Amino acid sequence: MFSALVIEKGEAGQTVTLKSLQENELPDGDVTIDVEYSTLNFKDGLAITGKSPVVRKFPMVPGIDLAGVVTDSAHAEWSTGYRVVLNGWGVGETHWGGLAQRARLNGDWLVPLPGEFTARQAMAIGTAGYTASLCVDALVNFGVRPEQGEILVTGATGGVGSIAIALLTKAGFTVAAATGKTSEAEYLQQLGASTVIDRAELSAAGKPMQKERWAGVVDTAGSHTLAYACAQTRYGGAVAACGLAQGMDFPA
Repeated sequence: MFSALVIEKGEAGQTVTLKSLQENELPDGDVTIDVEYSTLNFKDGLAITGKSPVVRKFPMVPGIDLAGVVTDSAHAEWSTGYRVVLNGWGVGETHWGGLAQRARLNGDWLVPLPGEFTARQAMAIGTAGYTASLCVDALVNFGVRPEQGEILVTGATGGVGSIAIALLTKAGFTVAAATGKTSEAEYLQQLGASTVIDRAELSAAGKPMQKERWAGVVDTAGSHTLAYACAQTRYGGAVAACGLAQGMDFPA
């Protein structure tokens, strides 16, 4: 027996329950894992509350990432005792995810947990940290350099925003942090932000072409904020868009 958070949908709507399940109730997969840690992501919040159609089939165990230990494997790359990490691959959407004590997954989806990290540390960084890393890599690979000017990070106090600020600062960039939580300015400055902007400056409809300001942008908001950021990005700059916190539209 193991415990899992289970989302079900009936005539009365969606319900979320902490349940005790048998291992034979796990979905198909060639690797079984004892889950040590998972992360509560924004996407998981949408799935659990039903505010967005994240879950594609029911019943569903949410949790788009996990870290744990292999307890059984029919996959060539993984043996009992291996420590692994997973995120993505539709887990928590179409395949049971990490908000459970046990998971059964496709071994091709797994990566080894680096020896430098505990499972707890890996999930403290989590999908948000991985996403932030991909965004910073995208800007650097596009050719954005520190001497070209400021980088805007929206949703700055969130998981992606916070880690993006830290990574960009470490790489030598000057960072402007946009947030609706201006009371957290000191926290953002400790991460490395040189400027803190009220997100209200960016979240309304703006002119399609504005004064060039940003050498690059990491955007987690979408909608008007993303359009505003694009309108202020310098010629030859780049925008890494990875979130839809404000909306799924792009009114530009």
